[in-house]
Amino acid sequence: MKRVIIAGASGMVGTLVLDNCLASTRISEVISLVRKRTNTLHPKLKEVVVDDFSDYSTHADLFKNIDLCFFCIGVYTGQVPDDQFKRITVDYAVEFASAIKANSPAASLCLLSGAGADRSEKSSTSFARYKGMAENRISDMGLSFYAFRPGYIYPVKARKEPNLIYRITRMFYPLIKLMGSNSSIKSTELATAMFRVAMEGAGTEVLENRDILEHA
Repeated sequence: MKRVIIAGASGMVGTLVLDNCLASTRISEVISLVRKRTNTLHPKLKEVVVDDFSDYSTHADLFKNIDLCFFCIGVYTGQVPDDQFKRITVDYAVEFASAIKANSPAASLCLLSGAGADRSEKSSTSFARYKGMAENRISDMGLSFYAFRPGYIYPVKARKEPNLIYRITRMFYPLIKLMGSNSSIKSTELATAMFRVAMEGAGTEVLENRDILEHA
């Protein structure tokens, strides 16, 4: 039986990853790190409020004897200033991975990255540059690490779209699907693939959209 820790389980993808973990007979406990309490109740679930996702010094015990880890915290480009965007995208992810490295170095870590993540860290687009930075820093730790780079994520569960662009993109999802296997993925497919790869592994560290679909 495996123990799981998730950061970002209240988000679109993280919620579905959590559902997969709670439904699995191979999982004994799921620790969910949240900023605010949710209404999720389950005998396997332990919800822990974290005030600062860039400092786990007071939560080190939560990271001990962990088998599977999921980092699903993210923010949309333009929602916050650039320095905060970098902090959430890079610093939060790296600190989460560092806590895993220090306390459960044999664990498998799945990072929700994004299409176009640039490991050269030279992209003029902050999203690509910062996602690449996060991947690089975590990859260098020597963990069993998988970076998921989905294209457009179609939200299967109804939600309030963050902006006009996403509202329009959702409307045209049937057309986006026709653009090929690297263009889009359903939120349920992404979450299922992340769970399966965490449990079973994958042949590559970086999974592009088409790779994720294969595992879904």
